[in-house]
Amino acid sequence: MGRVSTEPAGGARRATPLLDTLRIGIVMLDGRGDVLVWSPAVQEILGWSAEETIGRPIEELIVSGAEERRARVEALRRTHGWRGNLSIRHRDGSVVEVEGRGSLLRDTEHHPFVLANIVETSRLRTVEHDLAALDALFASSPLGIALFDTERRLVRYNDALLRLVDAADTDLVGRTVEALLPAAMAEEVLQIQTGVLETGRSVVDVVTPSLDGGGARSVSYARLSDRGGEVFGVSCTVMDVTERLEALDKAEAARGRLALLDHLGVALGDRLDVRAISQAVTGALMPRFADYAGVLLRGEVASGGELPEPVIPVGTPLHMLGFAARHAGERVERLLRLGSEIVYARDSLLGRALDSGEPQLATSPEEILRATRTGDPTTDATLELDVHSLMAVPLRARGTGLGLLVVSRAENREPFVDDDRALAVELADRSATFLDNARLYAREREGALMLQRSLLPQHIPEPPGVVLAYRYVPGSSGTEVGGDWFDVIPLPGGRVAFVVGDVMGHGLHSAVTMGRLRTAVRTLAGLDLPPDELLARVSTVGDDLSHGPDEPMMATCLYAVYEPAPTSAGKRCGVLTLASAGHVPPLLVTPEADGGCRARPLDVPSGTPLGIGPGLDGARELTEVEIEEGSVLVLYTDGLVERPGEDITEGIDRVCGLLAGPSGCRVAPEPGFSWDGAGGYVSPGPVEDTGCGGIENACDVLISALREQGGPGDGRLSTRDDVALLLARLGGLPGDTAASWSFTTGDYAVRRAREAVRRTLHEWGLVELEDTGVLLVSELVTNALRYARGPIGVRMVRDTGQQAGVQGRVLVVEVSDPMPEPPRERVVTEDQEGGRGIQLVAGQARRWGTRIGPEGKTVWFELPLD
Repeated sequence: MGRVSTEPAGGARRATPLLDTLRIGIVMLDGRGDVLVWSPAVQEILGWSAEETIGRPIEELIVSGAEERRARVEALRRTHGWRGNLSIRHRDGSVVEVEGRGSLLRDTEHHPFVLANIVETSRLRTVEHDLAALDALFASSPLGIALFDTERRLVRYNDALLRLVDAADTDLVGRTVEALLPAAMAEEVLQIQTGVLETGRSVVDVVTPSLDGGGARSVSYARLSDRGGEVFGVSCTVMDVTERLEALDKAEAARGRLALLDHLGVALGDRLDVRAISQAVTGALMPRFADYAGVLLRGEVASGGELPEPVIPVGTPLHMLGFAARHAGERVERLLRLGSEIVYARDSLLGRALDSGEPQLATSPEEILRATRTGDPTTDATLELDVHSLMAVPLRARGTGLGLLVVSRAENREPFVDDDRALAVELADRSATFLDNARLYAREREGALMLQRSLLPQHIPEPPGVVLAYRYVPGSSGTEVGGDWFDVIPLPGGRVAFVVGDVMGHGLHSAVTMGRLRTAVRTLAGLDLPPDELLARVSTVGDDLSHGPDEPMMATCLYAVYEPAPTSAGKRCGVLTLASAGHVPPLLVTPEADGGCRARPLDVPSGTPLGIGPGLDGARELTEVEIEEGSVLVLYTDGLVERPGEDITEGIDRVCGLLAGPSGCRVAPEPGFSWDGAGGYVSPGPVEDTGCGGIENACDVLISALREQGGPGDGRLSTRDDVALLLARLGGLPGDTAASWSFTTGDYAVRRAREAVRRTLHEWGLVELEDTGVLLVSELVTNALRYARGPIGVRMVRDTGQQAGVQGRVLVVEVSDPMPEPPRERVVTEDQEGGRGIQLVAGQARRWGTRIGPEGKTVWFELPLD
């Protein structure tokens, strides 16, 4: 009998019978219908006590009519029993609906009496509904339901259970699961049931295969207890989850496909190199999708060339540019070898895939043999690796064939199916788009680089007393070409101009603007303008150099002019005159007395960039620096010193540290290095030609440092910007090519100048120039004496044609004075005396010109030596 729990006053829990819960009352009546017995349960139901009811007719409490009363009496007489519903008046005046059952009995003396029991209808209906629901559940539920007692014996089950466990329709009551299931499965179920009975913890959704192997079942177990908490068994429900698992498998497969596509997209990322993309594709597919994968491409894709036809002709070799394998070894090397060429036959698997544009699938070793060329060593290697499923998928982009994606599965892995074929097509399409973009990028980049290199200096001159080393390196492969450039421009008198600049932005427009800007600078350099004035004039033509009002030109530029001193004059310092238009400061590496070297940035006012716009273009200051012989001037663009998240001054300091190495140009400073507090690094030991004969090595060190920042073995620049680098070792003019004098104003200045020029021409073996040279120097010194009030300088430099920027060798003669006003050539009439000296110079010299400096002007002319 079931129990229910109640809570007595003490708080202790006790179990009560189910009959107490239903409150079944007992009433005994005599033959006349008077109450003989009135049980306490009846008193609880109706409220009347035994003292109030014993001896009274029961009909006084029943709310019914005469017909109903006669029907009850007639039923007792005829059948000796009655059952029905009654409405009985409660002591508080309310009416209680009860269900009653009476029996007519007789005692030993054959006197009649009636024994009746009553139950509250509401409580009885609740129990009946629960029982009906339980019966309906067992009868109609699609779930298999079984109830076991505490000995794990089956006490009740439904027909659905028999169907789900494939059991015969036999009586299983009293038997355990050993009668339904195989021994191993039955043992596992018995252990679960025991655990549920002991712990009370339910076991939910244990998925097991069906006995026939054609589906899956979900089984759940729970402990059965009555209302008093007494354990009397364990329940079991069985559900067919075959369709659910199939749907889950399909959903999981779909998620796997999406995850693979996402993984492929992440692997390819922003790559723009065909080989790197090919390797990334195969790496993403192995082992998620295949055990072996290879990307075969036609040669034009790898080289960034044009694809002459949309279909790859038969016999065209395909190149293995990417592969991935689960295992390594000699057999894998025969099957997949980077850079190997494969020539396919039309009737082969590869040929059919390329000709049809559809993926081709071989799902067994026999199909692989039929689909490949007889005697092909790759086929033998494929079978040796236990490959049983092979698929070739065309790589096509924009309607043009690029090559093939070949994937295979081996050993115990499931072969490819139709869903895999559809996924492989999606993978190949995405990969082909990346590959073709990389091909187009390589083609465009190569064209842009070719244009940019053509705009850079094709031949660097070698001015006297100057040794040059230079590098131009494009940025990383993910960046378009930029507008960085450098130039070396010979000027009259052995002087040389160094230029470095950077056009803002990237792309062909920047490269073309750079070429225009370089041409403008070289053209204006021929006017021998001071660096600040030259930059100002270049900036004013910025609108003409730009590509339109929406794309204004903006660039930084540094222009420096080096005037070397003759080594025979006793002055070992040259003069460097600089002006900057927003460019990074140049560096100067100078030798130290102890044999070391010092690298520091020159303090050059930055100034405003070129092309900043009318009204915003500020003045650019001129800086003059005396240069000790053997110093190295370092000009560069910001790509050399910029790093993400780093201040540019840190990059400049780092480059200074590389240039001031203890034994030549070192990649990193040694522990003995120290900051000198004046803007440079000082090395502790001797320097082997740093900034002198080692400037080529210095260039390599600086560029190598950029590559190392990109990662070990990366080979790419860490900077995403181009780098232009120019190193110039600055020295004096050799004694047999230059001479200079200074004369005070006086009566003998002209004569002393003529004698100095005549003597030097004889020493140089240039007697044939004596008359012309002496005459022209005499005219220029005379003009200087007429207007100047200070010392007059005369300088002669014997240049080569390459140094002077013209064909043939020349002799340059310079006359300088403190007057800033330059002479002008004008037409001289018979009535005028002035102006004939400049007219004579213009007529006799090959070229002549004037330049203005901070201390006055210099008039120069050239005489040909050939």
